[in-house]
Amino acid sequence: MKFIACTYEPHAEAILAILNEAILHSTALYDYQPRTLESMAGWFRAKEAGGYPVIGAVSPSGGLLGFASYGTFRAWPAYKYSVEHSVYVHKEHRGKGLGLALMQQLIATAQERQYHVMIGGIDESNRASVALHERLGFSHAGTIRHAGFKFGRWLDLAFYQLILPTPETPVEG
Repeated sequence: MKFIACTYEPHAEAILAILNEAILHSTALYDYQPRTLESMAGWFRAKEAGGYPVIGAVSPSGGLLGFASYGTFRAWPAYKYSVEHSVYVHKEHRGKGLGLALMQQLIATAQERQYHVMIGGIDESNRASVALHERLGFSHAGTIRHAGFKFGRWLDLAFYQLILPTPETPVEG
């Protein structure tokens, strides 16, 4: 396995397949309907415009095993040192340490780019994702009860955060 920077043309369909599987079969995403390939063009444009990475884990043959990214946490200027991240692994490759490896790459990238806080919104029932984040040093920052409704039940959205030692000299403005 190796890590690559994902871009639209070679990776959009594989990322879309991973996301749509999660939408249809889990509470990892609070969407109801699968996303379209057209929506991925906008997703990649937003990542590129914000300078946000999309890190992919690929097999020796080049197949995408999973990906991780981050983006804007909130749109106001004082949040400029905070990012909200996500990590998804193809259903056939879960439980093999890929999520951990992708998150380690993403954390390193966030530090290199001088972010201070990484935030993950995780469905509280997703024990594997909660355990992954705790293993990486994230702490529970709060839960919004009944934040979503999917699969006939209310979903609680737990927030986990990791405070990074960067930036060395934060500035306002």
